[in-house]
Amino acid sequence: MPLTKPKIMTVYGTRPEAIKVAPVVTALQADDRFDSVVVSTGQHREMLEQVNQRFGIVPDYDMALMKPGQSLNEIVSRALSGLHPIIMEEQPDVVISQGDTSTAMTAALAGFHCGARVVHLEAGLRTGDIHSPFPEEANRKIIGQVTSLHLAPTQESRENLRRENIRSRDIVVTGNTVIDALLAASKWQVHFDDPRLAALTETDEKVVLVTTHRRENLEAMAEIGGAVQDLAMSYPQHVFALPLHLNPRVRNAVMPQVEVLPNVIITDPLPYDQFTALMNRSYLVLTDSGGVQEEAPSLGKPVLVMRENTERPEAVVAGTVKLVGTDRERIVAEAKNLLSHEAAYKAMANAVNPYGDGQAADRAVAAIAQLTGVGERIEEFEPQLLEPTSVG
Repeated sequence: MPLTKPKIMTVYGTRPEAIKVAPVVTALQADDRFDSVVVSTGQHREMLEQVNQRFGIVPDYDMALMKPGQSLNEIVSRALSGLHPIIMEEQPDVVISQGDTSTAMTAALAGFHCGARVVHLEAGLRTGDIHSPFPEEANRKIIGQVTSLHLAPTQESRENLRRENIRSRDIVVTGNTVIDALLAASKWQVHFDDPRLAALTETDEKVVLVTTHRRENLEAMAEIGGAVQDLAMSYPQHVFALPLHLNPRVRNAVMPQVEVLPNVIITDPLPYDQFTALMNRSYLVLTDSGGVQEEAPSLGKPVLVMRENTERPEAVVAGTVKLVGTDRERIVAEAKNLLSHEAAYKAMANAVNPYGDGQAADRAVAAIAQLTGVGERIEEFEPQLLEPTSVG
């Protein structure tokens, strides 16, 4: 048993990271075997604060990294130079890096350079295409090279790591902590700030939720916006909800095609609790998001993924997610098939959860305890059929 508590530093900077690390941070802070330090790079500043408040997390360090118009290299450079003195001051035994963002990659490198052991949460996701998603696929592979403990969400992710010659003893299948967060969110009382969304809770109108933001889809945003326009005009009895990314290139491509349509609700990005409740209220989800691909199947929602490939194939295999690309006509055709044919819809709306059971954070903390010599691992995650989670 170590004479002092192992110090675990968790670094995150975007809203998806915050959601996925929140259950782990909460579990570490409640575990008296560890000294927990939380660092926010602030890559998504305002959206981060919403998640922190909901989960009751107060970062020990807030780097306020984001500024308008900075390049990926600027983000990485500023994050690396900002993290170095924090790590040197705190001297953590472990640095936890989550996912695949510029913050995650930089946190792993900074921790490795300073002699800490790196733990990669949500390790092993791969598309096999270094340019898609960009830069996330490259970030994942870079993180994997300096990681001591790979916390893989699924068996598929484990196999990806094994194919890269990562030792089996350095991999633990935990399930995805996004499901832990979703189950926590299911206990929250949620009220929509936008009265148009609030009104949906009083109706039985079918809601189609659309999210799009990925960097590699920027050239295709006009196609995506056109597809939403076609669908909204074809189904005036349905509501199309677009919490639209603040990126001007996204907005300039999508909004002109849909903003005048009476059954389209455009909002700014929603706080996590409201977005989760809206997803649960939805009938169908169209997205290019990674996290939504994991969350929506847990809610029993069919998902059409507007990408050419995915690093999360488990739900595709299970049949609750379908890759449709970014071609306007194909998006429309696939959505119409689900909106107009009940049998096709029911075939996708299976209550299957290949991503987690709500205990991923417990498995992650147990694996970190073994890594640092203060505990033992617990049984790994095995996917199973689950009832859909009700939220809000």
